[in-house]
Amino acid sequence: MTTFATRFLGCKVSFSDAQAVRERLLTDGHAEAAEAGAEVVVVNTCCVTHEAVSKSRQAVARAARTARAVYVTGCASRLEGSFDGLPATVVVTRALGEDAAETVAGDVGAIGCVRADHRLDRVRAFVRIQDGCSFSCHFCVIPLVRGGTRSRAATAVLAEIRRRVAQGHREVVLTGVNLGCFRDRAARYTLARLVREAGAIEGLERLRLSSIEINHVDDDLVAALRETPTVSPHLHVPLQSGDDRVLRAMGRRYTAAQFLAKLAPLRDFNLTSDVIVGFPGEDEDAFAATLDLVERVGLTKVHVFPYSPRPGTRTATDDTVPVVEKRRRGARLRALSTELCRRRWTTKVGMTDRVLVDRPGRGYGDDYTPWLVEAPVGAFVTARAVDVSEEGVLAVAA
Repeated sequence: MTTFATRFLGCKVSFSDAQAVRERLLTDGHAEAAEAGAEVVVVNTCCVTHEAVSKSRQAVARAARTARAVYVTGCASRLEGSFDGLPATVVVTRALGEDAAETVAGDVGAIGCVRADHRLDRVRAFVRIQDGCSFSCHFCVIPLVRGGTRSRAATAVLAEIRRRVAQGHREVVLTGVNLGCFRDRAARYTLARLVREAGAIEGLERLRLSSIEINHVDDDLVAALRETPTVSPHLHVPLQSGDDRVLRAMGRRYTAAQFLAKLAPLRDFNLTSDVIVGFPGEDEDAFAATLDLVERVGLTKVHVFPYSPRPGTRTATDDTVPVVEKRRRGARLRALSTELCRRRWTTKVGMTDRVLVDRPGRGYGDDYTPWLVEAPVGAFVTARAVDVSEEGVLAVAA
């Protein structure tokens, strides 16, 4: 038996990759341990920005101080040279997700026919329905490291959701690199049909989408989100910029007006987003347009990324906005995000919501708003909002 630890950096897809490795090693009879005491550590990495690669390398270096072997998986493992010079490190460059799990498990070795079904630590499960991206935005390295879009069979996705529910997960999050590209043409499944059928699985209490591009928010999907009772009224839709000139330079496939119009039918949803600040050519007017659109759309939480040139992309040699200006714009956008979150949270005071508690004293309401309430971890609790704080809605069990 080998003791192991897994960790991930980056997005929900990275978590899904790490989840696949963890489950495979447990199934093969190995024992999970704290990272400091594990013989084998698997670090699933991220490469979406230079900072993400740097943090991934730091995580690998820390693990290598104590572990007999460190396996580097995930997106950054495919960037040549990113982990050169680190001791006791095996970089898995030719496999992602379940294929990476097979590679690591084959190297570590099984110890017997141990086929237990292991429940994950979290109260929610992330189920990947799609991988890869064929959009080729000019700043994004992900298509280069994860390949073109490809979808899982709908029957496999639905079977995994049933398995997760049977394991005791209260919530399932559908995830993918470009979620809206999901198609099972042989079985005639679109994302909207999958949402309807997944949401109807017996025992599933909440279904969410991790992130979706605005191009894929069509009438059928909007109807599915509204018609399926278990679906969370939350949608994360990357914006990246509110300026049309910058959007064209990014290789995005929409205008600011189209982004606003497509989300108009979902204004009652909790809408969150990603924005890049300091993209080459972004001036003060372009940034002001982004601030304006964020507020007009009614976004709440905005994940802010300073532009970082990525190798192999069309803008790899472009970085015209000074670092200090990126920081200033990032701070302004985060301040607006904080204010917009607080506005939405304040509307909930005096109201009740169904909160899934995922850690001591904290959980998320049906629209993925953070609630601070004392209740057992893993439980759905009806909570009444009494105030707001910097971290979310302050509540008591109703």
